[in-house]
Amino acid sequence: MVKWRTGSYHPVVDLPDEYEVRDFTTGEYTPSNFEYDIGRYDELRPGMYNTELFSDERSLHIGIDIGAPVGTPCMAFDEGEISHFGYNPADGDYGYVVITKHIVDGTQIWALYGHLDSESIKGKEVGQKISRGEVICWMGDWHENGGWDPHLHFQLSYIEPETHDMPGVVRPEDRSQALRDYPDPRLVLGPIY
Repeated sequence: MVKWRTGSYHPVVDLPDEYEVRDFTTGEYTPSNFEYDIGRYDELRPGMYNTELFSDERSLHIGIDIGAPVGTPCMAFDEGEISHFGYNPADGDYGYVVITKHIVDGTQIWALYGHLDSESIKGKEVGQKISRGEVICWMGDWHENGGWDPHLHFQLSYIEPETHDMPGVVRPEDRSQALRDYPDPRLVLGPIY
């Protein structure tokens, strides 16, 4: 069992004092009235994922979404290294992605930063060292982030990814295994909701 140091990590995104915590379980996806908002972990989102990529009926979100303006910087929560990066081009996918690798309590942990702008992967190298609080990427616009409103999908993984991808949404029947493989990002982000 990993002993997380929740509350002691660097923020991944600098959040303002006021932001909206969204409830996507209702199937209502109207725009937020806030500049910043949060989409929750372990949340069923009926009807949200309707592109061909999700034809397998995936609807359980296993990361945390942080909505913010295009170009908002995203930072490393702790020291580590670049593990993977690239572009997932399918409609509804992550678009540009950076995955970092960290050692937490002696255990390897991977963190996916998805829906980024194209500048986020320029100059990156696998194994490149990153420091706590370093800006490692920026939120992208819809034309480069998979077709979504600007936001960061942040996800943790105990499983080493094979490429610059992780399943950010799973089928409801796969929930138990997914929650074991992809722990709650609030272990790093803190009590943002």
